[in-house]
Amino acid sequence: MASSSSSLSFLYFLTCLAILESLLVHAEASRAFFVFGDSLVDNGNNNYLATTARADSPPYGIDYPTHQPTGRFSNGLNIPDIISEHLGAESTLPYLSPELRGQKLLVGANFASAGIGILNDTGIQFANIIRISQQLQYFQQYQQRLSSLIGAAAAKRLVNQALVLITLGGNDFVNNYYLVPFSFRSRQYSLPDYVRYLISEYKKILMRIYELGGRRVLVTGTGPLGCVPAELAQRSRNGACDPELQRASELYNPQLEKTINQLNSQYHSNVFIAANTAKLHSDFISNPQASGFITSKRACCGQGPYNGLGLCTVAPNLCPNRDLYAFWDPFHPSAKASRIIVGQFMTGSSEYMNPMNLSTLLAMGEST
Repeated sequence: MASSSSSLSFLYFLTCLAILESLLVHAEASRAFFVFGDSLVDNGNNNYLATTARADSPPYGIDYPTHQPTGRFSNGLNIPDIISEHLGAESTLPYLSPELRGQKLLVGANFASAGIGILNDTGIQFANIIRISQQLQYFQQYQQRLSSLIGAAAAKRLVNQALVLITLGGNDFVNNYYLVPFSFRSRQYSLPDYVRYLISEYKKILMRIYELGGRRVLVTGTGPLGCVPAELAQRSRNGACDPELQRASELYNPQLEKTINQLNSQYHSNVFIAANTAKLHSDFISNPQASGFITSKRACCGQGPYNGLGLCTVAPNLCPNRDLYAFWDPFHPSAKASRIIVGQFMTGSSEYMNPMNLSTLLAMGEST
């Protein structure tokens, strides 16, 4: 009887060992992906929160493989999904998803939450959202869970070798500084001073990502904020981009890139990659036909002028062919536009990507 029990224990041990070895091989063979930021990259965390910043109703997801809303602010795949395709991996799960466990942890995690910004008071109207400080705390928690699964050394390697995407900043303007006339932040700071304040706070966030093990970090700037359908609907009389919001982007993006270059010098490594998303968007905003769009002013889904007001709901003026529109809803690119953006992330010249594009970054050897 004792001999039989010992045999079963030894068999159980061998099974556990085989499972652990399989996990370690998977971890070594594939590159994990971590996502931080706002609604441009949220793939469903807000579905688990009591907030109005949600994309969990039709027609969101109308062109997603399941044709169902997933929490992505898109008609189909969003930017992180398309990056995952280039990594040859499945899409990362939202960190709050109960499905994120076991081997799924090796793929990475998406911590993003619609409505947030660099500052904690950005998006206060949405109430219960995952501020960036909380996203970074979840990243720590994730690493503890990963260490329990594959061991501390393997977990550290996986994080160091992972690709990290962070998208912040736009909401700090449209959902904070310019949210209402004479907002608290606009009375507190002139626009140039506010931009400097945002950059100083963002620098702390990027340094924290480095402390937590991020070594290949793609940082996106803001798009041309004054050109999105929501701002055209509220601020434009003739369809021209709003000059004040454009000025905000033009002040912010170069300072962000300068900060990224400074951090890379400080760390003696090209840890951070700056994506010139203003330039990427401007290409198809200024010449939508060249990218196969019929318009970059009118959203596919929405209400009011330029389909730029209200929410994208089951009753809006929904376009029949989403691939003809640069914008899906008042703020977010269509799935086709997202694919164009990621294409430039991957292979774009120094005009778009500094100091290198993602293809070059991902071809680099192991980070120490």
